[in-house]
Amino acid sequence: MIMSRIEARPDEDSVAVGSPPERLTQNLTQNPTQNPTENLAERLTEHLLTGLPAEAVLTDPDITGSYANDMASFCEAGTPAVVVLPRTVEQVQHVMRTATELRVPVVPQGARTGLSGAANASDGCIVLSLTKMDRILEISPVDRIAVVEPGVINATLSRAVNEHGLYYPPDPSSWEMCTIGGNIGTASGGLCCVKYGVTAEYVLGLDVVLADGRLMSTGRRTAKGVAGYDLTRLFVGSEGSLGIVVRATLALKPQPPQQLVLAAEFASGSAACDAVCRIMEGGHVPSLLELMDRTTVKAVNDMAHMGLPESTEALLLAAFDTHDPAADLAAVGALCEAAGATQVVPAEDAAESELLLQARRLSLTGLEAVKGTTMIDDVCVPRSRLAEMLRGVDRIAEKYRLTIGVVAHAGDGNTHPTVCFDASDPDESRRARESFDEIMALGLELGGTITGEHGVGVLKKEWLAREIGPVGVEMQRAVKTAFDPLGILNPGKLF
Repeated sequence: MIMSRIEARPDEDSVAVGSPPERLTQNLTQNPTQNPTENLAERLTEHLLTGLPAEAVLTDPDITGSYANDMASFCEAGTPAVVVLPRTVEQVQHVMRTATELRVPVVPQGARTGLSGAANASDGCIVLSLTKMDRILEISPVDRIAVVEPGVINATLSRAVNEHGLYYPPDPSSWEMCTIGGNIGTASGGLCCVKYGVTAEYVLGLDVVLADGRLMSTGRRTAKGVAGYDLTRLFVGSEGSLGIVVRATLALKPQPPQQLVLAAEFASGSAACDAVCRIMEGGHVPSLLELMDRTTVKAVNDMAHMGLPESTEALLLAAFDTHDPAADLAAVGALCEAAGATQVVPAEDAAESELLLQARRLSLTGLEAVKGTTMIDDVCVPRSRLAEMLRGVDRIAEKYRLTIGVVAHAGDGNTHPTVCFDASDPDESRRARESFDEIMALGLELGGTITGEHGVGVLKKEWLAREIGPVGVEMQRAVKTAFDPLGILNPGKLF
């Protein structure tokens, strides 16, 4: 539904045509007496340096190896041939023209805080790290938009727009580290999704460098617009497989009042989920509705000594950023008590509220400390099936003799079952992977989806096919081919 504009492609005849790359060495055999593998890095570097400063092209294996993967477990990663850190759109275009000419795969990266392997390198690829493109180009209080480069840190943007009385809602747990480009690539969410929605709902327009180096602009900066196919939404969540986002126009909202938080303890996860259903059925619109199970509460206490009630089976956090949050919390507190809450404690001020939220933000860090390694799922189910999801995870943890903590964006049904295991123990690692797959199967059985905000990447490729079916896979591959006929953009991800 959104208008798109494509820059004329320069040097049309200079871009060769060929099949998708399987190895970086394809199409580099102009001199048959040379070993293409041995001369590959040198030739690639020479091409890149014709349009990039030397400091933007990294070839030291000790350095390039550090860009091989994101934060996901059980995801294969290759060895990049080179890492490029562009600062301009023109430099990104040069990288893609070089990649097309030499048939070299390109893996775009942000801060590599992802949890699906979507940013993992392929053997012999160009890692295109966009972290140096980190300028906030515009903040418009009248149009309520921000125009940013992909390397802008989420928290940096949030604080910058706050100074103008505006608010950028998407706030992944890694918001102090993750980039806007990465958020767009994975269609990430956060704690506030129950009221404000996910990243996709705030991306109005994009500038995207296509696989062959052409620059395309999609979308708009107006409040409304329905011209043509909605290519902007197509790129959100595409994990860098269709093009390189080099600029984003983002919608902003007026900054809401300071939120207040309520904590409610429950003797069972089912009772906490019942409270969630009562809150949503009652028409309440919390700015946050989060659930921590007993395993997660204990892990946070063990790590941070926050004094959370370890006797509880589930802790529900609700927040309101309305003009009278105390009244909203009182109403929700009554619903929690009706659902069986053993204690309801509303925060009296912003400081108490932040303390409760800090406990929630430490959930994944606390669970990592249990065994040293975690596999973090993000299965999303209908809110009405949330209790079944929690009970099913408990059964899976018992079956595989593993510690699995659950923290959830309960207001939108997005659960994060987190499998804790010792990566040095082969049997425990096997059980961890099998339990992870069983959790995803459970989510689909309950009418859910395999990923609510982390993306597919490498980790969930097989499960994507199960969820969308063979016709869905065929159509999505056709879209991929239309944008990337050589298959050089983030190969091996999604499908």
